[in-house]
Amino acid sequence: MSITHLVLFQFKADVSAEVIKDASSRLLALKDACVHPTSQQPYVKSVSGGVDNSPEGISGGITHAFVMEFANEEDRAYYVSQDPAHKAFVQSLDGLVEKVQVIDFTDRVF
Repeated sequence: MSITHLVLFQFKADVSAEVIKDASSRLLALKDACVHPTSQQPYVKSVSGGVDNSPEGISGGITHAFVMEFANEEDRAYYVSQDPAHKAFVQSLDGLVEKVQVIDFTDRVF
């Protein structure tokens, strides 16, 4: 069963819109940059994201949300703990984010 991976960011107040846009674009680009070590093919099934535009006002400071989908737990585990492209992206966020939240789930598994 596929795994949905939610990544939520609160960028620091002094980070420019240009830097935020670059970081966001690079996260979206992980769909093609993350290559499975065995197949040598991209393995992130889908990725989408953007800036919070909810009128509810209950984001808790979160400014940007991204949704990724992995075919299975093994692909997600590789992404989280080993993928060099993901690791480099995470390092590039140093000093840019105030808060990061990650929530993973399998659809309809309660």
